[in-house]
Amino acid sequence: MLGFGALAFLNPWLLAGLAALPVLWLLLRAIPPGPRRQAFPGVRLLLGLKDPEVTPERTPWWLLLLRMAAIAAAIAAFAEPVLNPRQPMTGSDPVLIVFDGGWASAPDWAARQDRARELLDQAARARRPVAVIVLADAPPGQPGLDLRPAADWQGRIETLAPRPWAPDRAGWAAWLRQNDQDAESWWLTDGLAHEAEDDGFAAALIARGPATRIAPVERAMALRPARLENGLLVSEALRADPDAERTVQIVAVGTDPAGTERRLAVLPAQFEAEALEAPVTLDLPLELRNRIARIGIASEPSAGAVILTDSALKRRKVGLLSGAEPQEGADLVSSLHYLRQALQPSAEVIEAPLADMLNASPDVLVLADIGTFAAEERAALEEWVREGGLLVRFAGPRMARAAGVIGEDPLLPVRLRAGGRTVGGALSWGAPRTLREFPATSPFSGLDVPQEVSVTRQVMAQPDPDLPDRTLAALEDGTSLVTAADLGEGRVVLFHVTANAEWSSLPLSGLFVQMLERLAISARPGALSAEDLAGSVWTPVTALDGFGRPVDVTDLPGVSGERLAEARPGADAPPGLYRSGDRLVAINLTTPETVLTPAAAPPPGMVAETLDRTTETPLKPWVLVAALAFLAADLLATLWLGGRLRFATRPAGTVAAALLAIGAAFVALPALAQDDPAQTPPSDPVDEDWALLATRDTVLAYVITGDTQVDRISAAGLSGLSRMLAARTAIEPGEPMAVNIETDELAFFPMLYWPISEGQRAPSDAAIAKLNAYLRTGGMIVFDTRDANLGAGFSTGTPNGKVLQRIAARLDIPPLEPLPEDHVLTRTFYLLQAFPGRHVGGELWVEAAEDARAVEGLPFRNLNDGVTPVVIGSNDWAAAWALDGSGRPMFPVGRTLGGDRQREMAWRFGINLVMHVMTGNYKSDQVHV
Repeated sequence: MLGFGALAFLNPWLLAGLAALPVLWLLLRAIPPGPRRQAFPGVRLLLGLKDPEVTPERTPWWLLLLRMAAIAAAIAAFAEPVLNPRQPMTGSDPVLIVFDGGWASAPDWAARQDRARELLDQAARARRPVAVIVLADAPPGQPGLDLRPAADWQGRIETLAPRPWAPDRAGWAAWLRQNDQDAESWWLTDGLAHEAEDDGFAAALIARGPATRIAPVERAMALRPARLENGLLVSEALRADPDAERTVQIVAVGTDPAGTERRLAVLPAQFEAEALEAPVTLDLPLELRNRIARIGIASEPSAGAVILTDSALKRRKVGLLSGAEPQEGADLVSSLHYLRQALQPSAEVIEAPLADMLNASPDVLVLADIGTFAAEERAALEEWVREGGLLVRFAGPRMARAAGVIGEDPLLPVRLRAGGRTVGGALSWGAPRTLREFPATSPFSGLDVPQEVSVTRQVMAQPDPDLPDRTLAALEDGTSLVTAADLGEGRVVLFHVTANAEWSSLPLSGLFVQMLERLAISARPGALSAEDLAGSVWTPVTALDGFGRPVDVTDLPGVSGERLAEARPGADAPPGLYRSGDRLVAINLTTPETVLTPAAAPPPGMVAETLDRTTETPLKPWVLVAALAFLAADLLATLWLGGRLRFATRPAGTVAAALLAIGAAFVALPALAQDDPAQTPPSDPVDEDWALLATRDTVLAYVITGDTQVDRISAAGLSGLSRMLAARTAIEPGEPMAVNIETDELAFFPMLYWPISEGQRAPSDAAIAKLNAYLRTGGMIVFDTRDANLGAGFSTGTPNGKVLQRIAARLDIPPLEPLPEDHVLTRTFYLLQAFPGRHVGGELWVEAAEDARAVEGLPFRNLNDGVTPVVIGSNDWAAAWALDGSGRPMFPVGRTLGGDRQREMAWRFGINLVMHVMTGNYKSDQVHV
C-alpha cells in the first residue's frame, strides 16, 4: 500500500503505467507523410466546390489532453485508491469478527455492517482467514472457529440482521474458553450490560490474542411495557446515558376500521437533563386505545423500543340497552343500575339506541327486558353475533309477554313458554326458589352459591332435548336460570330473571359480578401470572424482528406457558403476541423493572474504538466513472470535429409541450372524476331549520297518517291543547309539528300523538327500529283509534283496531292494562276519573304495574310508575281539543250543555297527559301522597 496522507493506493505498482503517458502523447500527435503533387486536368472540374468535411492537419491539444486524462484515470482506478485508509493488519493469526447482534445493535446496524466489511477487506489484503460469530445466536455444539477466506464472509455480512433478544455473552465466553486457537478479535458491541457482567467475555477474547472493542456512539433506547392508569396508557422511555435534555417521538400504531395499519397517535417524550427515564402518557378515546397494536420510539428501529399490547391494556366495550324507559330518581329499580355498577369499574359502558351501539363495534351487548325487535334491528343484531359478538339478555315483563309468540328465535338460546312463572307470591304455591350448585361443565363452576339468593319469578324454557346442554345455571327445582347457545362465531346468553331485583335477589349479591366475570363481560383485564400460564401451550400470532417490525410466524412452533412465564425472550420464544384459546398475551423485551445500564469499560489489554471513526472509503468506482466520462467526452468531440454531430434545426418545444399537456391531462383526470357531480354520491343534508324549530321550545308532535283530513284534525287538536297548556300551566309549547316516522328525527319530541286510520300504511322496518329506540329512551306514543270501542282488547273488532294491532305487534312495548284508578295519570295536574274526547266510554290502556301492592295507611299503591311509554285509547281526543284560528271549537262534542263539560274534561286529560310526560312519577312521591 502506498499512502499520500489521507489517500492511499492498494495496488501502487499499477501506477507505473502513468510513465507511458508521454509515449502515448507522441503517438497520438503523429501525422501522416505530406502529399505529393500530381497534375491532373480533370481536377479543374472541382474548382470552386467546398468540402463540408474537413480533416485537421493535427489533433487539437485539448483533445489529446482529454484522452490522456481518460487513460490516467483508468490506471489510477485499477490501482485501487482509498480515502482514509486503515492501517494494514499485521501478523498471520486468524481474524475473529464478533457481533453482539441483539436488539440493541439494531439502531446503527448499517454502520456495524460497514465496519465489518472494512475488517474483511483488510483481512483479505493480509491473506488472513476470518471467522464471524453473532453472540445473539446459540454457540455451536463443537469448539473451533469456522475459519474461511474473507471473500466467503462478504455475502454473510450482507444478510446478517439483529436478533430481537439480548446477546448471550456468558454462553459464548464459556464456549471460547474451550477453544485454544489464537485469533485477533474485533468486537462490535452494543454498549449495554444485558446481564451481571464480570468482563468474562472480554477476558475470553483477550486470552486469544489482540482484541479491539468497537462501541456505538449512542446506546440504544427502550420502552417499558405500557399499563393502564386511570384510563390512560402509561409507559416510560429509557436511555443508558445521563445526557442533556432530549425529546423523542412516541408513535402508537394500530388498525383503522378497514383493517389498514396506521399511526393512531404521535406524542413527544421529554428526557430531562441527567434523567434516564422519560414519562409517556397516551390519552386516547377508547375506540383508538383498543385499536393500538404496538407503541414505539420513532427514532429507534429496535425491538427493545417497541412494546406490543394485549388484552391487559384493553377495556371491553359493553353496550347496555333496556326495554324500559329510564326513570329519574329510581336508580335502584332501574333495569340497568346493577349492570352499570358491575361493569363500569372494568369496562367502557355505552348506552345508546341499538343501531348506534352496533356501529360502535362493542365487544358485548347486554339487553335488559327487550321482547321484540324490528326486522332491521334483528338482522343487524344477528349478523353482529354471528361475526363473533357476545349477546347477553335479561328477562322481564316485555320478554314474558312476547314469549308466547316468539317461537324459535336465533337471538334466544332456548324456546320460551308464554307468561313465565311466579313463585312465593300471594297467589302462588311454594316459597321463592334458591340456586342449585353449578355443574362442572358450566363456566360458573366452582363459584359459591349464597343461600340468600332467591328467585320469585322467571321466564320458563321449553323442555327441548338440548335444554340440559344449554343450561349454565339452574334453580333447585331444575328449572333453567341461565342458558346459552352458540350462533355463528358468537354466543347468546339468557338470564331468565330481570337485571334488577324485581324478580330475584341475584343482582344484589356478589355472585352476580362473579357470573359476569366468568362470561368475560366484567372481567378486569390484567397481566397473566405464572400460574395462569402454566400447563398451557401458546401459539405465536405476531413476532418482532430485531428492528421492531412484525414478521411472519407461520414457521414458529408453539411455546409452553412455563417458558413464557420466564419473561426472557429468546430464539425459542421471540417477543410477540401469543394465543391460547381465547387468551392473548404480549411478551415484550422489557419489563416494568427494566433499567438500561452502560457496559463496563474495556479491561486492560483491549483497545477501545467507536463506530464514528472515519471510515475507509474506496475511490475506485468514482475514478472509473471519471475515466468513462472522459472517454464519452472524447467521443463527442471526435464526432464534432469530423462534422458528423449535427443538431436538429426544428425546435422540440412543440413536442415537449404536447407531452406535458398529455401528462397534465392524466394527472387531472382523477380530480375531474371527483368533481363530477355524476360521480359524487349525493349527501343527505340535515334540515337545521326544522331541528331548531323542534327544539327551541317544548313541541307536541303528531304522526302523519297520509289521510289529509285526519292529519288536519291532529294539527288543530295539538294546537288547541298547546294553547290550553300555555294558559293554565307553566308549560308554553310551540306550534305542533307533523312528523314523518320514516324520515324525521323523533328524539326531539317528548310525546307523539298517533291517530289510527283505516288506510294507513304499515311502517317500514327502519321506522319500527326508530320507534323502538324512541320508546326505550323515554319517549311516549299516544295511539288513538278514534272508534270509541275498546271493550275487547285493542279494538280488534274494528278496522282501525286491526291496523293498530298490526303496528303494535312489531313494537317492543311492555305488557298493558286498563288504567288503574290510582295511576299517576289521574292526578298529574287535575284529579280525573274519566278521560273523554269527542267520544266517551273507551278504555285507556297503559303500561301494567309490576307486583303492585297496597300499603295500609297509604291512599295509593306503590306502583313505581314512571312515564308509560305507550297510551292507547279510542276517544278521538284531537277532535275534542281542536280549535280554529279564532279560538272556537272546530267539532261538536257531546250533547247540548253536557258537551262543554265533556270538552273541558278532554282538555284536562290532555293537560294531565303532557304533565305526565314532562314530570314522570313526580305526583307519586311521598310529599304528594
